[in-house]
Amino acid sequence: MRERLFKKFEEVFGDSEGAVLYFAPGRVNLIGEHTDYNGGHVFPCALNIGTYAVARKNNQNQMNLFSMNFESMGVVSVPASDFVYRKEDDWCNYPKGVMWAFTEEGFPVKSGLDILYFGNIPNGSGLSSSASIEVVTGVILKDLFSHDVDMIKISLIAQKAENQFNGVNCGIMDQFAIAMGKKDHAIFLDTADLSYTYAPIHLENAKIVIACSNKKRGLADSKYNERRSQCETALAQIQKVKNIRNLGELTEEEFEEVKDAISDPVNVKRAKHAVYENQRTIRAVEALQSGDIALFGKLMNESHVSLRDDYEVTGKELDTLVEAAWEQTGVIGSRMTGAGFGGCTVSIVENEHIDAFIEQVGKKYLDTIGYAADFYVVEIGDGAHKVK
Repeated sequence: MRERLFKKFEEVFGDSEGAVLYFAPGRVNLIGEHTDYNGGHVFPCALNIGTYAVARKNNQNQMNLFSMNFESMGVVSVPASDFVYRKEDDWCNYPKGVMWAFTEEGFPVKSGLDILYFGNIPNGSGLSSSASIEVVTGVILKDLFSHDVDMIKISLIAQKAENQFNGVNCGIMDQFAIAMGKKDHAIFLDTADLSYTYAPIHLENAKIVIACSNKKRGLADSKYNERRSQCETALAQIQKVKNIRNLGELTEEEFEEVKDAISDPVNVKRAKHAVYENQRTIRAVEALQSGDIALFGKLMNESHVSLRDDYEVTGKELDTLVEAAWEQTGVIGSRMTGAGFGGCTVSIVENEHIDAFIEQVGKKYLDTIGYAADFYVVEIGDGAHKVK
């Protein structure tokens, strides 16, 4: 991979003198969906696929950005002081947003850069290709300009870029998991205060299988922001009868006691998911720590049902993949992952049944939806870093 990337860098930028290689993973969330902007818990892990970047300073005082995934766009050049969102800049708005946010946070971009990106995360898959390119850009800026920022701060700056520059009202989970990932561990993160612990993932004779629906969806124009707004409305109404800061503070019993304060029955369902999913996530991590992988899988399944029925973010494609997965021998648990409305599912599948799982679920999906899904057997990798 290194040789291929540096060869392409030389082809695009003339030579590779002074260039350095960086990597940021994609992420998958094992359980805890749409809880991160509700002050709840999430349980993501970094993957061994992600975004590579080769970068160096230049003396042109401009950012020269090139992606091997969007070669037809060629090199996009912007002045090193002109970080403005432009729709026509397409994917470049993600690294530009991070450069803008670094500057806003008092970490100036001191010169121009030549950066080549290559991602092996499927675009629009829900495995956080956008957060991955944001975080790898943050690592580049930290390293090349010697900024005193830790990885948690980089994740927060990347989130700011997504929220305020690209207009996607995302929570912190994606950027945090990508920045802070640890090989063979998932991160049990309390999004209310960013306290976290690493939980080892020991899947005896099983692996994580990602199924990508190949239904394209853009986060910014999906129903994501609408769902967030619905939860905020529900929270504001609950706060009139109970002193809480966010929905993640409620147990299921407490929610049932105060849910009548929510005037819109649709918003009751949205808030119910946020509360119940948070409690499911806490129980799922406890199950994993006690070695009860069967209970963990059961809670994954319940998570999907809640996302389908109460949060209504799954859709025919994801439901087809998950329901087909539930029918297969050797499946411990399966659910949609990510924002929804397309994207991916995550399943835990016993090793001896993985080939049959991919064949059977793939066939059912193709027959039902009319086009193929892609499958990835993934491992849990480290967070974003400079590649030695």
